[in-house]
Amino acid sequence: MSVAEITGLIAAAAAAGAINAVAGGGTLITFPTLLLFGTPPVAANATSTLALMFGTGGSVFGYRRRLPAIKKWLGRFAAVSILGGLIGSVLLTHTEEKVFARLVPFLILFATVLFLSQGLVRKLAIEADTSEGVEKHRHVFAAIVFQFLVAIYGGYFGAGIGILMLASLGFLGLRDIHEMNALKTVLSTLINLVAALWFIGAGLIHWPKAGLMTVGALGGYFLGAHFSQRIPQRAVRHIITGIGFMIAAITFYREFLR
Repeated sequence: MSVAEITGLIAAAAAAGAINAVAGGGTLITFPTLLLFGTPPVAANATSTLALMFGTGGSVFGYRRRLPAIKKWLGRFAAVSILGGLIGSVLLTHTEEKVFARLVPFLILFATVLFLSQGLVRKLAIEADTSEGVEKHRHVFAAIVFQFLVAIYGGYFGAGIGILMLASLGFLGLRDIHEMNALKTVLSTLINLVAALWFIGAGLIHWPKAGLMTVGALGGYFLGAHFSQRIPQRAVRHIITGIGFMIAAITFYREFLR
């Protein structure tokens, strides 16, 4: 790898780690950067997942005091999250490079739209009607099925799964946004972990790039968590949204119009 590539990968991962600590959406930085430096799409997705997984897992520690309150929900959602993440990652390994490359513009666009709707999702989640109680069986069953589908998408691509989960938990009736974030973080970590393990076993990881990006991501998570209160999150979201739409347009042009 050239000095420019090494620097670019570390910088992109650091930016993604900081963005994930502040607002989420870091995959929209790491994945396209890997594509830019010539990494095949499937390997880029796998490498990005592994590089960002450690920071996401580490953020669980920040929610450790919330874990007892969400223990019941973890029991309901953990198994389907692991299973769905495994299915999604297996599907990715059985997707041809050309097919996945053609899906990339749509996946990035979908993730960007999800990211753009993050504020609305959080608002709806907090204001969700709980008059019928969170224990109503049909609501819980629907949420488990939805989480299973989210986990499949997460294992396959992953960007935006936190927003999807917040929407589901909000409409299920959870009202404490900190507990919701804790549950979302743990479930996201489980999905990313099982996907990363499968990608490692399938030989999809570009290890030199993964190592560089892991270092960058950990530094970015640390800085993002430390300085998150000083960063204007609205500006961060606008930048990520702009980047996402731009990358979706570029990849769409390359795959369908060039």
